Amino acid sequence: MPLDIQARTLLDAAKAAGVPEMWELTPAMARAEYLKRTAKVKPKVDIWKVEDRQIPGPLGSIGVRIYTPRAVDGSELLPILVWYHGGGFVIGDLDSHDAACRALSNQADCLVVAVDYRLAPEHKFPAAVIDCEAALRWVAESASDFGGDRAKIAVGGDSAGGNLAAAVALLARDNGGPKLCFQLLIYPCVAPEPETRSHHQFAEGYLLTRKTITWFYEQYLRTSKDIRDPRYAPLEADDLSSLPPALVIVAGYDPLRDEGVDYARALIEAGNQVSLSNYEGMIHGFYLMGAVIDMANKAIEESVIHLKSAFN
Repeated sequence: MPLDIQARTLLDAAKAAGVPEMWELTPAMARAEYLKRTAKVKPKVDIWKVEDRQIPGPLGSIGVRIYTPRAVDGSELLPILVWYHGGGFVIGDLDSHDAACRALSNQADCLVVAVDYRLAPEHKFPAAVIDCEAALRWVAESASDFGGDRAKIAVGGDSAGGNLAAAVALLARDNGGPKLCFQLLIYPCVAPEPETRSHHQFAEGYLLTRKTITWFYEQYLRTSKDIRDPRYAPLEADDLSSLPPALVIVAGYDPLRDEGVDYARALIEAGNQVSLSNYEGMIHGFYLMGAVIDMANKAIEESVIHLKSAFN
């Protein structure tokens, strides 16, 4: 399928504006640049309630943002999506992904708990995983305090957030819970190294470049030994069985496309219930671009269909 015309327009505008690549910037500069970019492409989404909290974690307090779609009486508990934002483990935060979290909460009629995990290079692997697992455990233990149903918890995220969601699902299975009902994995990075066909085919010119991916991983990992750790590369896990159902969304013009497909297939081969959806004309990051790319809203809608099914 040809590149989506709206995606092409966005890429042409970025090229004409001379937008820098993340690897050309310091981490602090890259974070500011990413926030500026996402602000231009995300839709405005109203929601009933948003609350920021600090919760305890093994490495110190962790920021979370709780989205509540509507008022409920004391007897009703809403299902929960624990969301991990993308950004290569280096950039991104609660604000960069705020609109997507609002949309998912509203449309799936669920609470969304977005996790502000520690970023690299200040906090190397596995700090992000430790924070994300701790946040999930807190959600399960404290769910009723904010109107959540601990029997209906899903995890999800995009890109690096998809990696963290997949890693946390493995840890929840192996470490005694909490029991999850679903994984929402949006173009996740799950392979030990960026060496698939799509990594080379779309190395430049499609927003996320091979140089930027390499830079992200250099910031995040401690040593080359980390690439074989399933908490970094879920595809390296010896056992992928007995995991919650998953929707894996990939983009056709994304360097991460093939590893997302590979992970979906590996999950299926291990006996899990998995849906794989390839948005063939899309680029990496499109999920957040609902103000300028129509297919972003369709991907949100597809996510909601699967979330509602898992919750019910």
